[in-house]
Amino acid sequence: MTRPYEVVGSAQLARHGRHGFRADEVEWPDGARASYAVLEQPEAAVIVPVTEVGTTFLVRQWRHAWEADAWELPAGTIEEGEKPEAAARRELIEEAGLDAADWESLGSARATALSTMRFHLFLARGLRSEDRRPELYERDMVVRELPFKEALDLAADGTIQHAASIAALYRAARRVHC
Repeated sequence: MTRPYEVVGSAQLARHGRHGFRADEVEWPDGARASYAVLEQPEAAVIVPVTEVGTTFLVRQWRHAWEADAWELPAGTIEEGEKPEAAARRELIEEAGLDAADWESLGSARATALSTMRFHLFLARGLRSEDRRPELYERDMVVRELPFKEALDLAADGTIQHAASIAALYRAARRVHC
């Protein structure tokens, strides 16, 4: 499907680092106009690390915007010019203290429809321990190893709220037989 309207104007409303908020004015072929709010966000990598014995790793950290802590998969934003798999490898080391020999793309997923964010999802196997290198805002992060099936159950019962983690776990489940 092609875009059914023309973007006739765009106004940047706010900017904070690599995040932005803009309003786009669009016009449909019949002359009707509408305004769309757009959250400009960098792309991110989400990693499902799976061991040879069928365990995976979740991280728990405080999510400021949610005013709650959250269990999710290791994940993080992709730096400008960085390849998604390189970002995934970096984030897995930073957050979980793991690196992987085998990487498989699980495709991508989108955030909310008003966001430009795309999540690149990866299955990581052949894991080995590395020194964790958490960023400043990740100092409170807790790492938990658990059976893959239990992580799927946490996604299904709503304990895991991070949508990209849920999507990645279910895509990985089609390839992981534990």
